[in-house]
Amino acid sequence: MKFMNDKPVKNERKEVATLAGGCFWCTEAVFNIVKGVEKIEPGYTGGSVPNPTYEQVSSGATAHAEAVQVTFDPGVISFREILEVFYATHDPTTLNRQGPDVGTQYRSAIFYHNEEQRATAEKVIAELDKEGIWEAPIVTQVEPFKAFYAAENYHKEYYKRNSNQPYCQQVITPKLVKLQQRFLGKLKV
Repeated sequence: MKFMNDKPVKNERKEVATLAGGCFWCTEAVFNIVKGVEKIEPGYTGGSVPNPTYEQVSSGATAHAEAVQVTFDPGVISFREILEVFYATHDPTTLNRQGPDVGTQYRSAIFYHNEEQRATAEKVIAELDKEGIWEAPIVTQVEPFKAFYAAENYHKEYYKRNSNQPYCQQVITPKLVKLQQRFLGKLKV
């Protein structure tokens, strides 16, 4: 901790991870309860259309993926640990699909912000493939980050506001239970 004028000053170093793991409602709900995560923004990335709408992305015509930008404190949680949570809570072996959600907008992808993130992502993928956790190889795309477009407000904190809806109960809640079972020590209380 640094000191300025005899008062402690927090280290304000933050990092951003941009991840697509299928439905952004799911990914946002997962990272909302992880220690060290300070902000999660659902949105769209990886495509060619500037400022797309949900309807445009859902059509599959924009090449954007539903994604989240996760702002985190690397002093509390590392990028590698962010990826461990990411991989534990979605299926990275299905091309352009997560459960009932099908299309390129639901692909598994990591949009790296620097070479360190790229190298870490590739290393984690290689390690997980070698471990043989899944029967099929990981198809997560590792791409350079270019632009991120925030989703419409009604998508923000969707699970928190709609946890009783059938989709949330059948798709998101099981992910959160799995997260709690595997990473209890890394979760906010």
